[in-house]
Amino acid sequence: MKKFFKIKSLAKINISLNVIKKLKSQFHKVESLITFVKLHDVIYIRNIKSKKHKIFFKGKFSKGIKSKNTISNLLQIIDKKKLSNEKKFEINIIKNIPQKSGMGGGSMNAASLLNFLIKKKIVKLNNKELVNLCNSIGSDVIFGIDIRNSIMSSNNKISRYKKKLNLYVLIVKPNFGCSTKFIYSEVSEFTKSKYNTPSVKFFDLDYMSNSNNDLEPVAFKNYPKLKALKLSLMKLPNVAFARMTGSGSTILAYFKTKKTCDIAYKELKKRYKNYWCIVSKTI
Repeated sequence: MKKFFKIKSLAKINISLNVIKKLKSQFHKVESLITFVKLHDVIYIRNIKSKKHKIFFKGKFSKGIKSKNTISNLLQIIDKKKLSNEKKFEINIIKNIPQKSGMGGGSMNAASLLNFLIKKKIVKLNNKELVNLCNSIGSDVIFGIDIRNSIMSSNNKISRYKKKLNLYVLIVKPNFGCSTKFIYSEVSEFTKSKYNTPSVKFFDLDYMSNSNNDLEPVAFKNYPKLKALKLSLMKLPNVAFARMTGSGSTILAYFKTKKTCDIAYKELKKRYKNYWCIVSKTI
């Protein structure tokens, strides 16, 4: 029996998110500062002799994942386009990233698996084919192909930087999730583009702390507990800033040192015993 290969699938974080306008397609034009944290799902994969792929989700946040998901979608496309010489795989995914959290767990799973298949030369794609494949699975899958701090401009250009943020994060997920579709449908105010001339300076702490997530007002209006959580995070000692990621419901508080982040974790757990909360670090 062939051995499993192990793949880490990091959580994706929106440090900021600006909603520029609503498109005729009902989707939205957005721009964002994006980073990754060390919190990750674990994917185990091996080649099997079978007519079908076998996909299993395990771990704390595996409950309720449908049979049609980002991994099954990716494999379906690979099979349809005959990109892997009809190879079949057994894939076990340990879900450590909560669902409906705004941390791109499913999208990053697909990106991490695709990266692995390309690295092992099981799948061969040119850049255009890679982008198209990623977009056919989900709009943020492409970010997981190159794990670096990134700026997505409103013209859909992605700029990536080697700069390390070296920030510790207190990641807090309430005991409810947010529907991305619903949150975006409620957006009525828009922001002018700020990132169409991308620069590494956007990842300076002062700049990041003064940026925004345009989805917060909508999320806070519909989920008052989220607003209360952010206010609590902002009051923690030595916090640099706190912000919701994506469409929520996760909110992160950013710290310069692990010690101050650990202290904040203990303080927060006293107030929010039923909320999922961990300490992690940016890449």
